[in-house]
This record gives sequence, structure tokens and C-alpha cells, in this order.
Amino acid sequence: MPHDVTMPQLGMSQDTGKIVSWLKNPGDEVAKGDILFEVETDKATVEVEAQAKGFLSGVTTAEGDEAAVGAVIAVIAETAEAAADTDSTSNQARSDDTSAGDADDLPDGHSVTMPQLGMAQDTGLLVNWLKAPGDQIAATDVLFEVETDKSTMEVEAGRDGYLAATLANAGEEVPVGAPVAVISSDQPANPVARSAKQAPQPASPSAQDKKSEPSEQAKSPASAPAATASPKQTAALPAASSGRVLASPKARRLALEEGLDLDRLAEAGHPQPFHVRDLDTLRAMGAPKKVAQSGVASRRLVASIDHDGLPAFAEWANKTHGLGDADAILCGLAAASLKTPGPVRLERFGTEKTYALGASRSLTAVSQSDTNPVLALRDLRHSRVQSVELGGEDIPVLTLMQSGNGMTITLEASADQLDASSAIQLLEDFAGKVEQPLRHLL
Repeated sequence: MPHDVTMPQLGMSQDTGKIVSWLKNPGDEVAKGDILFEVETDKATVEVEAQAKGFLSGVTTAEGDEAAVGAVIAVIAETAEAAADTDSTSNQARSDDTSAGDADDLPDGHSVTMPQLGMAQDTGLLVNWLKAPGDQIAATDVLFEVETDKSTMEVEAGRDGYLAATLANAGEEVPVGAPVAVISSDQPANPVARSAKQAPQPASPSAQDKKSEPSEQAKSPASAPAATASPKQTAALPAASSGRVLASPKARRLALEEGLDLDRLAEAGHPQPFHVRDLDTLRAMGAPKKVAQSGVASRRLVASIDHDGLPAFAEWANKTHGLGDADAILCGLAAASLKTPGPVRLERFGTEKTYALGASRSLTAVSQSDTNPVLALRDLRHSRVQSVELGGEDIPVLTLMQSGNGMTITLEASADQLDASSAIQLLEDFAGKVEQPLRHLL
């Protein structure tokens, strides 16, 4: 099957991205991990890697042009022949998409889209709405909660106004970049509230889809795209189709603190997503089962620094030592804070990179690596997220968030990954290195 290449979301407030340059030409063979293009936002220029192997085709956005977040800007076809067919029909496909979009009748205003929280993310699960249609909202108000395979995050409005429309229900999966709300400057006379399943569909499948799946199209020529929420993805079912339990972050936190198992609510058939009020039902069920059955507790530590020394240090390191990769410097400082240095994975909206520190433990010896990381570094300094409490993952996670001219650093890990002393030492060492990076060189 062909793989769609979409415009990534590199920040929560980003609506579009500009193509700086294509590193591959239409028809070129690409491997997974090859740099396809460079994209520029108002805060950064980032290289975007191919997420599948094949042949580049169907390029719809030229260098210097902008595209909406989540928009398909190219296709990676399985064969060179399929790539040629895609290129020959791409203009017609774009025309069909535009016609379908024009048919959608919504209130005037700013469109809020489903954010992309990871490069491999195609959809987000809308867990809960925190505002109702017609409500007056401020830019910093939390509109809704979204869940991906890795986390549940709160999404802010991003601007003042009124919530004129909600375009998906809690419990529905929405494609990345698809509109989920409209914020208007004036109070709407008739606010809209509808399901994602009511979104307009393309007029007809592309020629490539017809060629690759003739039997399916013949059986159901008007079927909806795979990304559209199916009945299994609605909140009325006791469990998500992926097996995940859907719950608000506060409900998850309280359940963990009290040793309550949300799976019991799902097994009993209670509708999802779960909220704090549903915990009363769970408590009444009696004999709650502990969530952490292994007895391994989760650790969460937070450090604050008054000054972020990374930007000035990265500029100095580039000028004096030719270290032009600021991400390598950041991961090198994190690796050097570990008792036993190992590879560090940097996660930022739209990208994931892994760096390893050389045997000399010098920042000049940091390089990208394909080995499994022992620590994750989640950079949320340019997002509107103000706090995190996601629980332990398969490796310890350090989360960076802007705080004035300084930074807040949160470490989350399980007890079997880091004992208390090691967790405190890791966070203390890394916070010190970020605040005064030159200390690492002394």
C-alpha cells in the first residue's frame, strides 16, 4: 500500500509549515529513515525523515510553498511504476479534495486541528471536551484532551473567542491535521456540535486506490477512508478497539494514587472515556485491584532552573568547536548525567532522534545512533503544555518545559529502572548541566 507523507506538526500552535527544500526528487527510491525534506515553522527548521521505503511520488507542495498541518504533500509508492501512476493522477486528486472541502458548511473562524504529537502518529483519540459549544474561551484555556499511543495531553485554545463548533465527540479517533473545533471572534448564534463521522468525504477514491484495491472498491465504492472513526471507536463501547482504557489525566492519576483499576470499569461495560465521577462507581465495586500488581512504584521528580543556558552554550560551541547540532549537545548532556552513559532518544513534536555519547564522554564525540535508548528526553519547551504526569514508560523520561527565562524538568521512571538515590542524582546533574553547560567541560 502507498504511504502518505504529511506535513508534520512541530508545535501545538502550528497550523502550517513551509517546505524549505526537497532532498529527494519524484521517482527517487527512498529508504525508511532517509531525509525527505526540510520544513520551516516560525520557531525552527527541521529535517523530516521518510517513514516507509519505496519511491517518492505525488509531490503536491513545492519548495517555498506552505501546507496545512496533516495535509498530504507526497506519497511513497511501493514500486516505480506505481509512483509514475500516482504522479499522473495527483492533480485530479487534489481537485477532488478541494471540491469536497468547499462543501463543508461551518461557522466562520479559526480552525483548531488534531495535533501531531509524534512523527508516526496518524490519528489522535479525543478523550474529553473541557469546553462546550458557545462557551467564551481564553487563549490559555484547555479545550480538550487527546490521547496517542504514548501519552494523554491537554490542548489549549490558542486564541481568545467563542467555541463556535466542535467537530468530533469524546471517544472518537480523528486524523492528524483534521479540524476538531472552530473558534470565532463573535458569539455564535447557533453553535455546532457534531461527530467526526459527519465530516465531508472525498467525492471519489484516487486512481491509485482503484488500481491497488479493485475488489474492495467494487464491493463498497462509497466507503469512508480508514482514518474516519468507526463505530468501534466511539465512547459508547466499554473498551477502545486497541484495548486501551480511555480516561482523563486526573481520573488516571487519582486511580493510580488510590490503587484503583480502571480496567474493572471497562470490563463491567461502563462507557468511556472515564472521568473523576466514575471513580465513585469503581470504589463501590469493592475489593479494588491494585494497578501496580508487580509492586513497582512510579517515581516523579521535578526540578526548576532560573536560567536556560543551552541557547548561548550551543552558539558558543558552534563557533569555537564546530558543534552545529544543538540536539546532539542536549542529548550529550543528558547522557553524561547518567551513572553509566547510554543512548538518549530526543522526542520533539514531529521528530525522534537517538544520540550516543562516545567513550571519551566529550560533547565532540556525540553522534546519532540506531541502538536502543536507555533514556528519553521529551522537549516541550515550545508547546503550551504546562505540566506532565504520564507515569513510567519502558525507559526513564526527562521532560523539558519552558518556565519564564528558565526551565522545568520532570523525571518519570519506575522504581525498577532507577532507585531513589539514582533518580535524584540524575535530575540534579542534568538540571545543573542545562543551567551551566560549561560546567560539563570543567
